[in-house]
Amino acid sequence: MSKTQVLLEKIQSGNASWSDFSEFLNLESKDLEPFFNLAQDITKRNFRNVLKIYNPTNKFPAISITGSNCALECEHCNKKYLKGMKSILDNKDLELFLTELSKKNGVGALISGGSDLDGSVPLLSFLDTIKKVKNETNLIINTHTGLLKEETAAKLAEANVDIVSFDINMDEEVVRNIYHLDINLDEFKRAIDLLKRYNLNIVPHICVGLWYGKLNKELESIKFIKENLQDPSLIVVIVLIPPKSSKIKFKTPQPEVIAKVISMIRFLFPMTEISLGCMRPRGRIKIDVEKKALKAGITRIEIPSKDTLKWLKRQSPEIQFKFYSACCAIPEKYEKLAESKKSDIKRYLNIIN
Repeated sequence: MSKTQVLLEKIQSGNASWSDFSEFLNLESKDLEPFFNLAQDITKRNFRNVLKIYNPTNKFPAISITGSNCALECEHCNKKYLKGMKSILDNKDLELFLTELSKKNGVGALISGGSDLDGSVPLLSFLDTIKKVKNETNLIINTHTGLLKEETAAKLAEANVDIVSFDINMDEEVVRNIYHLDINLDEFKRAIDLLKRYNLNIVPHICVGLWYGKLNKELESIKFIKENLQDPSLIVVIVLIPPKSSKIKFKTPQPEVIAKVISMIRFLFPMTEISLGCMRPRGRIKIDVEKKALKAGITRIEIPSKDTLKWLKRQSPEIQFKFYSACCAIPEKYEKLAESKKSDIKRYLNIIN
């Protein structure tokens, strides 16, 4: 029996060690197909032949409460993503915007922003307004908190936010040189412990390729999730998009590398949904990234290519597509509220009809 077959059997039986998973990440392309097949089998067994598709449109806008300002100016972002969000800088405007969103049959909102020097998003002064909106509407509220303090965690729970989207990275070089954060990695555990203490719904996010476009400590980030969150209901995988403005040269993470990380998450979290989030490379590589992610075991995807869905339909004619006008991090209990109307998904109708 070859070393690759032995590794496959270890993973299949649930007896693989962390060093075994490290070995898996180093496998060559020619050896990967049986592992992707295993990931597919696990996914179909536990989640049936269903793909959930998220298309937020204007029903689930992303809001920055700092505008385009961020103290960290991370190398991979440098405020680019903030500029694509709706800028709302005070409580009065936030309340008005969210109230109007609810009246127009909006589903919810992501409330995010740039970070302070300590890695926290300055949400605290907005949480009374968010609490009021939650009490008066049915909007689903997703928040990016960063490395928060206890006062913020307590107020998030009091405001009854539905989701805390939390980026996890256990690569000290990335944290210091890409995020520009001068912290100890223990700060991630401290923040997660606070969120758990207040029973907040944590949706961990892992970004593949932040180490200059290559794999480095993604395994450690996954291990961190396993040890500190056990089996979350959902893990969101996002992927570095090489920035054009950074002085640091980044490569584009390859689709196969992304798929390795996703399949490893599937092996370690067989009952956890995995989503391919909106941050991922575009252009020619986009469809290949999506196809390989599907082979590796995702159950959710945000704004997929029509060509990817056509390909999937040919590969698996029995596949069911479910469409939601929301971000891909929403809890399953809110899916009914977020179901897309035909007018929301016109670009996909010829695929599902």
